[in-house]
Amino acid sequence: MTELALRAAAHLAIDMQRLFGEPESPWCVPWMERALPQVLALARRQPDRTVFTRFIPPRQPEDMPGAWRDYYKHWRAMTQQNLDERLLELMPPLQALVPPGHLCDKAVYSAFANPKLAPWLKSQGIDTLIVSGGETDVCVLATVMSALDLGYRIVLATDALCSASDRTHDALLLLYRERFSQQIATATTEEVLQAWN
Repeated sequence: MTELALRAAAHLAIDMQRLFGEPESPWCVPWMERALPQVLALARRQPDRTVFTRFIPPRQPEDMPGAWRDYYKHWRAMTQQNLDERLLELMPPLQALVPPGHLCDKAVYSAFANPKLAPWLKSQGIDTLIVSGGETDVCVLATVMSALDLGYRIVLATDALCSASDRTHDALLLLYRERFSQQIATATTEEVLQAWN
């Protein structure tokens, strides 16, 4: 990892919210807390080049199209009309980094669904995205695939990723390493921090 130049990099911290970190939430990712110190270390390195995404459910299922409507009919308790709004906030240690860190709200899995993200990255001259957060096999996956289509090089901080499923987390890391090795690098947070000066 030390040979990788990260001068034109930004950090995307995906959905590190109380919605996924609080034990009482139906969407709790049990080992988000284990990834949080690494996400925090990455964000503190260059907070002005860190984007924190937040997954924001609709007010009601009918506000979403197609299969999303059915999804939220099943998860009606997680719509804004029923949800404690405080669960939409970032995990407490990360809240203090905004600003200078940036918020990027989205209603679907990929961070690039927010139309402001790609233009901001371009305006900053970013060519590499350091990705952390959760879940490895859902919103991280969607964001990584969107970023690859836009031509970004990806660095996954493996110990700063989390999922509710060890099996699919491991499967996705294998997929990233074996099928996308020309475009995606994997490294520990410590290795990323050493390279990101």
